Amino acid sequence: MKFAKSIFNKEENDIDKFNELDLDERSIVFYSESSVILYPYVEEIIKELEKRDQKICYVTSSKDDPIFKNENKNIRVFYIGDWYKRTKFFLGLKVKVLIMTMPDLGNYHIKRSKVFPVHYVYVFHTITSTHMVFQKSAFDHFDSIFCVGPYQIQELRATEQLYSLKQKNLVECGYGLIDKLIRLRSSLQQQNFLSKNNKKNVLIAPSWGKQNLLESTGIELIKILLDAGYHVTVRPHPMTVKKSSKLIKQIKEKFEKNPDFLLDTNTSSFDQLFSSYALITDWSGIGFEYAFVCERPVIYVDVPKKVYNKEYEKIGLEPFEISIRDKIGEIVSIQNIETIPERIEFLYGHVTEFKSKIEKIHNNVIFNIGESGKVMANEIIRIINEKAPTK
Repeated sequence: MKFAKSIFNKEENDIDKFNELDLDERSIVFYSESSVILYPYVEEIIKELEKRDQKICYVTSSKDDPIFKNENKNIRVFYIGDWYKRTKFFLGLKVKVLIMTMPDLGNYHIKRSKVFPVHYVYVFHTITSTHMVFQKSAFDHFDSIFCVGPYQIQELRATEQLYSLKQKNLVECGYGLIDKLIRLRSSLQQQNFLSKNNKKNVLIAPSWGKQNLLESTGIELIKILLDAGYHVTVRPHPMTVKKSSKLIKQIKEKFEKNPDFLLDTNTSSFDQLFSSYALITDWSGIGFEYAFVCERPVIYVDVPKKVYNKEYEKIGLEPFEISIRDKIGEIVSIQNIETIPERIEFLYGHVTEFKSKIEKIHNNVIFNIGESGKVMANEIIRIINEKAPTK
């Protein structure tokens, strides 16, 4: 690829190449941080922009970004690394629109440009609410926010009113990753929920943090499921792999010799999601993806909530991730995880009853199902061509 030689050790060369482009060549810029890779969440947007022959710049801080495999002539890829070079890059940024899934713009190391009126767009990498699992001022400095569903618009407007913030351009968009997964699943000829050993596949896919499912009771849960005769796949969050390497090592050493166990760290693949008879999670957004794409119920282990905004209750709206769990699955207390095999057989024995219920919920809570990429691409082009509205 054109910029591949400068990906790993010469980020300053890519920054120079980026800055040498004419403004029209860098009108639309995507930024991918290192901890949450952007591409899966904006792939639908990029594909729509490609269809319209729009030139795109994709700036990344991740050496493993899947965008490096893209050879489309209208996408220019730049690796800018981390730390001070990245901070300096953003302070001097001259582009028309910057799209990112990284919240807290202006609060930490990623600042708004001091030299150009960049229009900053936030795209969600989760279906959760905006006011509990994000920091209090996570979205305050964006110009436009591409919302997944009506609950996010209600929350953001309530936040603006509570803290007397300037109104942002809130757009009814939807969720590109789910659109992509629905399309991928529909292309499968037949779902197979059995392992090569003819055992039902159970996927454990938790969120990350000190009190997540793996940290709280992961080893015990894995043993319970293996003893009950399931094939168990553990898919830790990338941040858990990075920050809790000791735990991951313990899990691997204890279970890796068991032919019915798999530790899957390839979060860019969705094969495990599609082939899972049951999903067990905590507060991870993968529960929404499994429910809305596979139309199967989710088992939630009730570990403590992830709360990064201590003032979230002031908004007066129950977070979506709290209100939805018992509607798309079943909640099991952490003290009762030994009952999970029994609950699996009960829940998935009544899966057809959940299917129509989940489909109805999906239609009510997510904007523009199957069309989110088009909606977002249209809005990006509109922002470039016109001054974005403030309301």
